[in-house]
Amino acid sequence: MNFKPFAVAIFLTTTLLPATAGQPDAKVILEGARMSASLTRLDEGLSGNLRKGSSRTPVMLFLKGEDIQFQFSENKGPWQVFHMRMGDAEFNLFEMVDGKTRAFATEKLVMPIAGTDLTYEDLALRFFYWPNPKFEGEENVGGQPCYKIRIEKPRGAAGRYEVVYVWVHRKFGAFMKIRGHDKSGGLVKEFQVEDVMQVSNDTWTLRKMQVATHDPATGRRVSITDVTFDSPKKTGPRGLR
Repeated sequence: MNFKPFAVAIFLTTTLLPATAGQPDAKVILEGARMSASLTRLDEGLSGNLRKGSSRTPVMLFLKGEDIQFQFSENKGPWQVFHMRMGDAEFNLFEMVDGKTRAFATEKLVMPIAGTDLTYEDLALRFFYWPNPKFEGEENVGGQPCYKIRIEKPRGAAGRYEVVYVWVHRKFGAFMKIRGHDKSGGLVKEFQVEDVMQVSNDTWTLRKMQVATHDPATGRRVSITDVTFDSPKKTGPRGLR
């Protein structure tokens, strides 16, 4: 079974993780999650919404090998298009402006998408490419057995998170939860997968995920955005071809 949650940017398809003798290799776990996204094609696209309070922002996601396209329309305006390209060593983020592709500005990474709790840094999931991940043990998330991985931001890298913890499903390799912390160790953001759906005989994808922003000084949750997707449709804006 392939299980494709948000990834990530942020939208990752996963494969079965190999059985391990002794302590699992954190690098192999993260590499497997990244690599499996390039095995999936979803030309029809997934339509969904980012919901924060009473505000809803429609989104579309298209997958074609290592290319991922994310689109959203804010306040019923024109669709804004972002292109992600997964590689063995990096995850590049681009934006489409006047029909042309250009590299996404680093200083805009921490900006919220359509006023939600989701930022462009979250969309790109660049922390999945940070070096030297550490295996922290095993924990259950929503009743599912997971590996817990710690990743520290390399010196000079952009973004708000300094340390990120990722809980990866022990069998299927899908991330179930992500927590991003600041340089003082305070919790900044938490991603929690809440529901999935089957889109083909062997492929599952995200139906609902909660993204919560926290006050790093107190740990208190200050706002929430729900990310939801419907079954694949052949309607909406044109995607990857």
